[in-house]
Amino acid sequence: MRGEVLHYDEDQGFGFISGADGNRYTFTRENLRRQIAMPNGTAVEFQPGGGQARDVFSIAAPTAADSGIKAAPAQASVPPATAPPAQHFGRSSETAEPSDLWGYFWRGLTQNYFNFAGRARRKEYWGFFLFWVVSLLVIGGIGLFADNEMGNFDSSVSAAVTVGLCGTFVLATLLPSIGMTVRRIHDIGLSGWLYLVVLIPTIGSLIILVFALIPTQARENQWGPVPAGVRV
Repeated sequence: MRGEVLHYDEDQGFGFISGADGNRYTFTRENLRRQIAMPNGTAVEFQPGGGQARDVFSIAAPTAADSGIKAAPAQASVPPATAPPAQHFGRSSETAEPSDLWGYFWRGLTQNYFNFAGRARRKEYWGFFLFWVVSLLVIGGIGLFADNEMGNFDSSVSAAVTVGLCGTFVLATLLPSIGMTVRRIHDIGLSGWLYLVVLIPTIGSLIILVFALIPTQARENQWGPVPAGVRV
């Protein structure tokens, strides 16, 4: 089957191919017929099976070095046609590494708002919740200031603004927070359903904390490849 390389990490020896059938296939360095560079956008032939591509090889025109034929002397230096830049789409765009911890928080609230699949490394998990706590403190401070100016602390409504703002923020970020924790559990090779241990009084939160501290599983598992940026 023909396809196109979406992404290939030479350091980790792992990548993705978009097949002509519209499906996406994973491949590793061992699946390459020849150990050559596989830049994004490379046209390839491969044998599909179980979501994985095997016997992968480039179908670009062979060079003189690859074919074993001595190249004829060049008559004139003709610059090669400029190829269009490879598009980054599909799984490769999902593994793009944010430049800072804020990037993990922002991506969690936007691209991954309803994402309960895939994996999240420790840096992504702690970056997200670091700025979640900072945001909650800022919102709580704004609420306390507003309640004080409105005199709510001296009335029956008490801290109504503070409770309203903080409650709205917690509800708005509930789904991405759960999704982040589920992906962190996937990253250590466990089922995301284990998130339900948080319902156990007292020790449930401690178990989730332990999950969050365990290092990334340094190989591909059923929830995806090793997250970008993790050294294995």
